[in-house]
Amino acid sequence: MVVPEPKVWRAARPHVVRVARAVKPGVVRLTHAVKPGAARVARVVKPGVVRVTSAVGARSSRLAGSTKNLTNLQLTAGAATLGLVLSAGAVLAAGPWDSTGQRTAERDWAASHGHEGGADHGRNSGTSSGTAQGAPKPAPSAPSVLTGLGGASGADSMPGGDALAAVLDPLLEAPALGPRRAAAVVDVKTGELLYGKGADDALTPASTTKIATAAAALSAAGSDHRIETRVVLEPGSDEVVLVGGGDPTLTAHKDAGGYASLRTLADRTAAALAKRHLNEITLAYDTSLYDGPELHTIGRDVNLAPVTALMVDEARLNDSTSGTAERSLDPPTDATRAFADLLADRGIKTTKGPAASPVTASKKAEEIASVSSAPLSTLVERMLTHSDNDIAEALARQVALAAGEPASFEGGGAAIKKELKKLELPLGDIAFADGSGLSRGDRLTPGLLTSLLAAAA
Repeated sequence: MVVPEPKVWRAARPHVVRVARAVKPGVVRLTHAVKPGAARVARVVKPGVVRVTSAVGARSSRLAGSTKNLTNLQLTAGAATLGLVLSAGAVLAAGPWDSTGQRTAERDWAASHGHEGGADHGRNSGTSSGTAQGAPKPAPSAPSVLTGLGGASGADSMPGGDALAAVLDPLLEAPALGPRRAAAVVDVKTGELLYGKGADDALTPASTTKIATAAAALSAAGSDHRIETRVVLEPGSDEVVLVGGGDPTLTAHKDAGGYASLRTLADRTAAALAKRHLNEITLAYDTSLYDGPELHTIGRDVNLAPVTALMVDEARLNDSTSGTAERSLDPPTDATRAFADLLADRGIKTTKGPAASPVTASKKAEEIASVSSAPLSTLVERMLTHSDNDIAEALARQVALAAGEPASFEGGGAAIKKELKKLELPLGDIAFADGSGLSRGDRLTPGLLTSLLAAAA
């Protein structure tokens, strides 16, 4: 049986398939491990698949005309497939999902299939995925997770709580899940909780924290928001200041791939200086946009660079764009040195090296060049696909700036919680110590995560 695809999902289709493919290795392993229980799950829930699919199709028409902030959350569909909401909800474990803090299966799949939809699908065409020449090919539509596990469409009915409990309770007792387990299953049409086991228990969520960060960023700043990196010239002087705006995807690579390019910024700066007959300058940098400590509480780590308002290529010391990598201990200075080298290639000499300490550009400084990041929707997609901690922490600070909170770990966490409250989501006893989920001080509930996913759907 073929079920017509709801219109609201057509735009999200490339995002959905990538997540489904990324988790496929884990699904296969899980299926083998719990095959008898998985078969029972499929038999129990398959009658509800058609009803929910039809209901979402009807609801999508109503959502299309809505102007509420929640419509922005549709862009998190890369993490919120119908099957994910229905079949699993959320199971929280105490700590990262593997020894590196990264979702290995997702990272490996995205790296090996970068030209088939890719982590950055549609980045060259704003929020219209895949329309630009040379953009990654659209991915095919993914089946729902329940159908993928062996279920099939059936009669118009939804499994009851007792039926779900009979199947899921034994599975949640698996020792591999650790000493504390919590889960929720919701009806994506109504948001009704169909099954809950500690659904309101706030546990360490690991990288599922990024779902909340994504939703808060899209709601607070908007899907089309771009992060600007600027170059200013202090009046009556030859002092040029590179001003960080908090874009960790600013790149020095020749192929910028649709992201903000440090080379383009150097081109524009050199042209502006030439018009002013300046070919020798002093160069400094400004990272005053951010507050608080730069180093995460986990310390120096291959999963996250020091969080500063100015860095290039996530401060990676190799040519990688995702996964673990050795990081610079001083991203702003390294970025400024790279910028000075690019200016030198364009005939602009820096009479002094980058300042030993950051400066704060004066309010009278004249902006002479700038570059902007890809849209926030693209940054969110890349963050969720690669479980990118650098982007997550940058987005948390964008939420803080939008909410009037300090752009720090603490301020970002407070701002995310504030934004989710505005969206009338069930918060309970939650806590955000960061935006990435690397901190063991984070606490989220299955009820919140399923509510976020249902809102996105």
